[in-house]
Amino acid sequence: MGGLTEEHRSSWNNNGFLVFPEFVDQQSLACLNTQIDALVAGFANHLSPQATTIFSTTEQSHAQDEWFLSSGATIRPFFEDGAFDAGGKLCVPFAEALNKIGHAMHDLDPTFDHFSRTPDLANLVSQLGVADPLLLQSMVIFKPPRIGGEVACHTDHTFLWTDPPSVIGLWFALDDATVDNGCLWVLPSGHTKPVRSRSRLTASGTVTEVLDPTPYDMKQLVPVEVKAGTLVAFSGLLPHWSAPNTSTTARRAYTLHIIDGTTQYAADNWLQRPRDLPLRGFS
Repeated sequence: MGGLTEEHRSSWNNNGFLVFPEFVDQQSLACLNTQIDALVAGFANHLSPQATTIFSTTEQSHAQDEWFLSSGATIRPFFEDGAFDAGGKLCVPFAEALNKIGHAMHDLDPTFDHFSRTPDLANLVSQLGVADPLLLQSMVIFKPPRIGGEVACHTDHTFLWTDPPSVIGLWFALDDATVDNGCLWVLPSGHTKPVRSRSRLTASGTVTEVLDPTPYDMKQLVPVEVKAGTLVAFSGLLPHWSAPNTSTTARRAYTLHIIDGTTQYAADNWLQRPRDLPLRGFS
């Protein structure tokens, strides 16, 4: 891609997000989806007994779970709340049961490593003001048909805290994302307001420190309906949300979170990398 236009810069500064249609070509989309299918098949054939963590941003039960808390340096699956019956057995096909796979795909999977470290992305992140980019976290979010759960309104800075704030989210649509299948919703200009909570890792799991109990005005959120291949870049201070997927169509996305290495990454963030897998930039 070329440089950001003045319109891009104005929208980023004023609204906190940018939308780039057709950022990912069809060949790259096919390559990612093929690799995702291979990873899912591998999990289905060799599922760890520990791998029954349900990822729910509304219940936050995963945040006390070792399977989740130690996943920053691995690639692990997490299930949707509606994937199991009362007896604990999967009630949907395995490929439609996952909430997400995370959180070090960009470092441990060659396909996602290649996709996440392109000159175009490095150029974009540089133009967004990140002086020393470090690729922190990556996820494939499945939002499967009928059971894909709500993602509560939040800011990424709450969970990936740096001083000063620096996290940027790059959200790649792998399917068409619509209101019906749970597209992103964002709060334009919300990044100009102080964050309202901070998540901290403690000896017994994570706790949420409420900095401002005022609920987000959900009526101010706007949907970001996009075609597959679109990149949505947004500030880590931007409140965003997605509804349950009650449709019959999937809404896969790949997300990559980047911080600035010139800032101070909080020692009590849930995601901590071991010394043998340090964070890397785009090279």
